[in-house]
Amino acid sequence: MSESKDFLRTIVEADLKSGKYKEITTRFPPEPNGFPHIGHAKSICINFGIAADYNGHCNLRMDDTNPTKEDTKYVEALKDAVQWLGFHWGDNVRFTSDYFDQIHDYAIELIKMGKAYVDSTNEEEMRELRGTVKEAGKRSKFAERTIEENLDLFERMKNGDFKDGSHVLRAKIDMSAANMKMRDPLLYRIRHAHHFRAGDKWSIYPMYDFAHCLSDFIEGVSHSICTLEFENNRDIYNWVLDTLGLTTVRPFQHEFARLGINYTVMSKRKLLELVEGGQVSGWDDPRLPTIAGYKRRGYTPESILTFCDQIGIAKANSMVDVAQLEFCIRDDLNTKVPRVMCVLDPLKVTIVNYEGSEELESSYYPDDIAKDGTRALPFSKEIYIERDDFMENPPKGYFRLTPDQVVRLKHAYIIKCKEVIKDADGKIIEIKAEYIAESKSGSDTSGIKVKSAIHWVEAKTAKEVEVRVYDRLFLDEAPEGLEDVNPNSLTIIKNALIEPAVITEKPDERFQFERQGYFYADPIDYTDAKPVFNKIVGLKGSWGQKKKPTTEAPKAKKEHIDGEVVAMSENEQALFNKYSELGLNSEVANTLARDEQLSSFYEEALAELNSPVSLANIVTNEVARELKQMAVHELKFNASQIAELVKMIDDKTISNKIAKQVFEEMVKSGNAPTKIVKDKGLVQISDPSVISPIIDEVITKNPDNVEKFKAGNTKLLGFFVGQVLKATGGKANPQVVNKLVAEKLK
Repeated sequence: MSESKDFLRTIVEADLKSGKYKEITTRFPPEPNGFPHIGHAKSICINFGIAADYNGHCNLRMDDTNPTKEDTKYVEALKDAVQWLGFHWGDNVRFTSDYFDQIHDYAIELIKMGKAYVDSTNEEEMRELRGTVKEAGKRSKFAERTIEENLDLFERMKNGDFKDGSHVLRAKIDMSAANMKMRDPLLYRIRHAHHFRAGDKWSIYPMYDFAHCLSDFIEGVSHSICTLEFENNRDIYNWVLDTLGLTTVRPFQHEFARLGINYTVMSKRKLLELVEGGQVSGWDDPRLPTIAGYKRRGYTPESILTFCDQIGIAKANSMVDVAQLEFCIRDDLNTKVPRVMCVLDPLKVTIVNYEGSEELESSYYPDDIAKDGTRALPFSKEIYIERDDFMENPPKGYFRLTPDQVVRLKHAYIIKCKEVIKDADGKIIEIKAEYIAESKSGSDTSGIKVKSAIHWVEAKTAKEVEVRVYDRLFLDEAPEGLEDVNPNSLTIIKNALIEPAVITEKPDERFQFERQGYFYADPIDYTDAKPVFNKIVGLKGSWGQKKKPTTEAPKAKKEHIDGEVVAMSENEQALFNKYSELGLNSEVANTLARDEQLSSFYEEALAELNSPVSLANIVTNEVARELKQMAVHELKFNASQIAELVKMIDDKTISNKIAKQVFEEMVKSGNAPTKIVKDKGLVQISDPSVISPIIDEVITKNPDNVEKFKAGNTKLLGFFVGQVLKATGGKANPQVVNKLVAEKLK
């Protein structure tokens, strides 16, 4: 167990010491409505890790209370993620549906106690009766139903006698509660849908807030660890258990900050949009932040675990640099994987004065002489080098092969250019070179000094492979939707050449390609006939360099506590409730409520424009980023200008992507957003008559992809949309483009 102790482990230790619990039981309770992502990995590490640290147990429980979105394929993906990360849940996976009968019985008990009632109010009226932050709500007239009426109606709801939405079961708590989630929250709703495990037995399904705490109690969970957006749900959690008198091994809820990574989306809804929209090849696309995606790309479980350990457990939300994750995988692979040579863009080199062939003995681990592992490198007069490792007219500082500069072939000889062969278009197709016989690596007696060594492969024995090079899936640091997708996030190199020793019958291997990065044999598409390698990560990154080395003498390690829980003040809680009522999600509302500068700026902008959600998003992202660097009075823009910017987004004058460009200009110049848009011609293009010719041009230039699309590869829709957005500089309305492209490709 680590000597560094987070606030959750501090709570667990205190509970054990006081005798509150004899055994620690946690749970990882995902909803099986999508593939787990890196944020789930953090939760897995916390819940299973705490249980392991204190000799307890962690349950894997599927929160399967919404039959319209859940599927067994998601259950299997969640199980695979937990196992791949090295954790174990015991004999059986648990399901909330295992407890449907018991949860139903508890609902009956609440009705008999007069603590729950069947409400027949429609959704709109229910929202109006709920009240506001400043005004108490009003209880539905249906709350006056007798216990007998409620029991009868609830039984008929269960039996399927009513349509979806016609009735709900609500807790009877307090319609004037400061925490608006306590204003008679829903416990059950009608859903006439087939459940993937329970079949058609139920026509009603429990809400998360009701089922979650009861499932924890039934399983004997001691510590129910949730992400921060469930902080205000804790009151419901406690009310249900306390009202029902469920005190034996009483679980308590504790919250931690969920994981946010730049250039990444964590919303399962948005990930599903990417999958179904064809922007990615599936849930295991190596560009996605899903565990399946990282696994297929070539990340190791150890690198993910290290990353989760490094970012720690805190109470306040923050954004993590994706470079930190890349640092973890690079650091993990650096000493583990063999180094080999692969030429991605081959240029033929004929060594005119070399005859015959030979095999050069070379180590897989040149920087670790203690590590065994060598292979024979075939060498002959015909080889291939990287095209950019030769320049006919090089700039200053270019140290590779030129007509006047020699270079070493790694593990082999020094060569010098004698002649450059070009085709009719002037493209270089071959280099005629000579080798220095006395310059063989390991026994060089030539005395010639070279400035660099380049990788290569022997022409006859090299194997043709496909290499997939991945870039950021999103162009924006804080992506919002499909308009931020990077159309060049995947480059497929069909005719790369690799040394023969790399090809293996067992493709589950990782390699460092000299000077290119770390690569993984694709576990799905790799075949003997056509090996496929995915680029995991490049050789260099910036995150590790940010950590300045210290010259101070090491200090004795002290036990410390990170991320202490800081409860909201009364004023912060009031703001949180207000923002939640305005429709902001829990994370955004929490961020604004806890930051006086941000909330003040937001309130000022809100007074100018009634667009609470859009304003909140830009304030908590773009504005917050600037306020980390300077005070409010130092900003060149003001709240009124932010409202003006958001109005243009709401009016569809500009896209979200263009809005980010406008904001950056506002930061620099302080000019009004309308002026910036006008001066730079950034108005969003929504006119189909303008967009259609651009689409036609993209379609004409890509006949092969059109043919593939019409043959059934509908995932290419995202390719065409991306090309159109790229051609318009991001100014085309993505919704209009999607619709028109789909129509034209029919």
